[in-house]
Amino acid sequence: MPRNDSAIHGIVAGKTTATVGFREIMSRDYTLPLHDRQDVFRISASLFAFHPLRNIGRVCHPTTMSLRYPFKWLLCAVLFLAVTILYLDRQVLSLLAPQLGSQLNWKETDYGNMVTAYQLAYAMGVFGAGWVIDRLGTKWGFIVFVTLWSFMTIAHGWATSVTAFIVVRFALGLSQSGCFPCAIKAVAEWFPKEERALATGFFNTGSMVGPLLAPLVILTLYTHSSWKMTCLLLGLSGVIWCLIWLALYRRSTPCEPENASVEDEHGMTLREVLHNRATWAFFFGKLMSDPIWWFFLFWLPKFLHDKHHVEITRMGAPLVTVYAITIFGSIGAGWLTKRLTARGYPIRTARKTVMLICAVLPVPVLLAAWTQQVWLAVIVIGVATAGHSGWMANLFSLVADYFPKRAVASVTGIGTMAGALGGIFIAQAAGWILQTTGSYWPLFILSAFAYLLAWVTVQAWLPKTGVYEK
Repeated sequence: MPRNDSAIHGIVAGKTTATVGFREIMSRDYTLPLHDRQDVFRISASLFAFHPLRNIGRVCHPTTMSLRYPFKWLLCAVLFLAVTILYLDRQVLSLLAPQLGSQLNWKETDYGNMVTAYQLAYAMGVFGAGWVIDRLGTKWGFIVFVTLWSFMTIAHGWATSVTAFIVVRFALGLSQSGCFPCAIKAVAEWFPKEERALATGFFNTGSMVGPLLAPLVILTLYTHSSWKMTCLLLGLSGVIWCLIWLALYRRSTPCEPENASVEDEHGMTLREVLHNRATWAFFFGKLMSDPIWWFFLFWLPKFLHDKHHVEITRMGAPLVTVYAITIFGSIGAGWLTKRLTARGYPIRTARKTVMLICAVLPVPVLLAAWTQQVWLAVIVIGVATAGHSGWMANLFSLVADYFPKRAVASVTGIGTMAGALGGIFIAQAAGWILQTTGSYWPLFILSAFAYLLAWVTVQAWLPKTGVYEK
């Protein structure tokens, strides 16, 4: 067979094109200098490590590739545990607020101020956390933040006044703001671009599993021990997680295509981001919809106790049902978006359609404020939160449709801040409304129609085309 030096040298240089197949390359008889033969052997070993065609064009360390695949998913499972623990620690006060409020004589506005303190700290910390993590690195950055929030969770058990609870909630919000930047950075270090969305989706299910497990774990601990012991055990779970992370995590050898697209390399200045209409579409979408999620997250146990007289020891089943339905909403919205694109709909049209469906799902939540049947209230609230999870999955995806990848984090941070500010608003509004009227009706009316209003606002602000056509 005739010699083809250009093809084999292309592989060595990392410039192989899709037209040069693995079998064609390996079947030829080449007469090359010794150093070129060694390069061919090295590249061939890398190609054999995974599916040959999928890895053409990549230059990866051959000893790393055989170990990356199972290990990176083990790391992703540990990230899932971190997010789950975060939500367990975040929920400890909201679940036990009815009991603690009666013991410590809280007003409705007192609890609203505690929620506000957490939200304000989280909004303040989300930007600074990224700066700290970039300097400490993923491994030690994660350990610092998880250790801090674990000790703040333990400190909840020794708080005896409204002021003390506000202080520890503020500290908890600051320290927990580092979780998602750390997790996303770890995924970026260990996963190639085509797998990052899947990995992020996997560890982010902890944000639903955590609230789902919280009633079972927290109420069981509280029933069989005390408030102090409940906080202590939850805090220790975070410390144990840090020990696992310390022993497990290490930096990965990069494995990325060398011919990255111009879109991957291009960034945007803050001025360009702020002048883009899509930024404000995402900002207002988060600002108008996140408060509803925070309302259900922090006030649902109190609502079930105040409206339907559900005792704290029997709160587990209703709350688990709500969050189980929420998980199905997130998965269902992703599946429906994929089905619409498979049928030929443009990706943005598919996302907007699914977002509209998700915006309609919370409307029946008005029944929760009217009915005397606790399980009817639980079901319609679950459908509403399922609509929220599907809405958020597609709202976040719109950012990637309209911005280059190097600007996605900046835009996401702006939207996260907006959502946290919306959480502060709902905390103050809910506390004032319940203190003044004693009725949940205004809050459920807002919950029913906020997503439809947000959908109209998002469509009004979105430009007709993205910065990059994909």
